[in-house]
Amino acid sequence: MRDTVAFQGIHGAYSEQAIRQHFGDTVDVHPCPTLTDLFEAVHSRRVTYAILPVENALAGAVNQAYELLMDSDLRIQADVVLHVHHALLAPPGQTLDNLKQVRSHPQALAQCEQFLRRNGLKGVPWYDTAGAAHDLSQEPVPNTGAIASELAGQLYQLEVLATEIEDVAFNFTRFFILGYDDPPRADYNKTSLVFATRHRPAALYDCLGEFATRGLNLTKIESRPRRNRPWEPVFYLDVEGHWQDPVFQEALARLLQRASFVKMLGSYPAVKTGRESVGI
Repeated sequence: MRDTVAFQGIHGAYSEQAIRQHFGDTVDVHPCPTLTDLFEAVHSRRVTYAILPVENALAGAVNQAYELLMDSDLRIQADVVLHVHHALLAPPGQTLDNLKQVRSHPQALAQCEQFLRRNGLKGVPWYDTAGAAHDLSQEPVPNTGAIASELAGQLYQLEVLATEIEDVAFNFTRFFILGYDDPPRADYNKTSLVFATRHRPAALYDCLGEFATRGLNLTKIESRPRRNRPWEPVFYLDVEGHWQDPVFQEALARLLQRASFVKMLGSYPAVKTGRESVGI
């Protein structure tokens, strides 16, 4: 029986493209309306894995994703970094010259603002990039196109009028593959965890120092409000290394003593994004 991977959105979403990048084109996929439904699909064993968008190089972190990770027992299996390329799509017979407006998610419209301005196109906000492509294929509107992935164009039989129309080339989205298993170790691993500090001076400094003094490189640190506890943040860390490494276990043991709360999100094979060589 083949694995099935859940994603948020409809077919043609960038999350589905990231699944294909990681698992291959023959993988079975399961679309979910919301991120909450995504987690439920794995919890109920209707799917084997889920793919969760966690941060974009331009737009930042997906806040709901981290809140759901806090409440879940799922483990990170791997991370996937997708280079997001937007395409201009239109029903057969349309050309760039006769388009007047383009539908897409507001974030995608903003990322293609210069292209739209150069071509005299009006952006029309839509609920989703793939949704804009799907709806246009079902009910074509004269002089109207959509911005979505090339995959969406293929799935909904729309013509690709232009590719890589985003204004900034450095548009990457990072995803986590989630499941119940502990993944095998790889040549390059990361460990993601979340913790809260005690209410005293230098508490965060002391917690982070347990990694620094052992030469463990942080590739991400982000604070988020702790629900039901105003003004008490939690901190999300990505650290190079595997939790089973002896030096990492030493750091975790000391962190457990210093922090008021620690939760491991997973140790997993990771992709180098370029910032690892600099360190944080």
